[in-house]
Amino acid sequence: MTWKSKRSKETDKLVNVDQVYSLADAIETLKKCPKPKFDESVDLSIVLGVDPKKADQQVRGTVSLPNGTGKTIRLLVFAKGEKAKDALDAGADYAGADELIEKVKGGWTDFDAVVTTPDMMREVGKLGKILGPRGLMPTPKAGTVTQDVSKAVKEVKAGKIEFKVDKNSSVNSALGKISFESSKLLENINVFLSAIMRAKPATSKGAYLKSLVLSTTMGPGLKIDANSIS
Repeated sequence: MTWKSKRSKETDKLVNVDQVYSLADAIETLKKCPKPKFDESVDLSIVLGVDPKKADQQVRGTVSLPNGTGKTIRLLVFAKGEKAKDALDAGADYAGADELIEKVKGGWTDFDAVVTTPDMMREVGKLGKILGPRGLMPTPKAGTVTQDVSKAVKEVKAGKIEFKVDKNSSVNSALGKISFESSKLLENINVFLSAIMRAKPATSKGAYLKSLVLSTTMGPGLKIDANSIS
């Protein structure tokens, strides 16, 4: 017999693993579950009806969550001179050029997001093996390669996130904290889903949203009714 903690047993009484929930009901159910000693993230996992091996079926984009993610983002900006100063003034945690390039090459990764000016991309590109696996490589499409570093910094700090389909046709994103008001979590999730729908490839056939699961960091995963998402 599998041993279960008291918290797991209490959760089992609240959650029906076979049930398909509406977004609103799923949020309320997760809020009722017993909590660990930290503010859990609320995560949405989506399986899409696309083939990520095909170039014309990539799903990628950015979206600004109206209520933020609840996470403090440590932002690194690669820029020189006045642009570096502008980034720091806008709220970047770190900003600079060659000295930060060398620091990252040495193994420093104490940051959660990266923005760069176009003139720094040649050097930033050399950090691909470090930034790429962590999903931190700046791209013009995501707005993280830009001359307007002040705007980019403010957007990232306010809750702008990037999403990208993985090799399993899935998109996984943290969209807030369980301590958020239910209405704010629902608003964040709906804005995110709208962005996913707008990013639907023209070549995607059949069901686009194949499955959705809403969960917390250490909580249960609740199946969401994909047919309710328009």
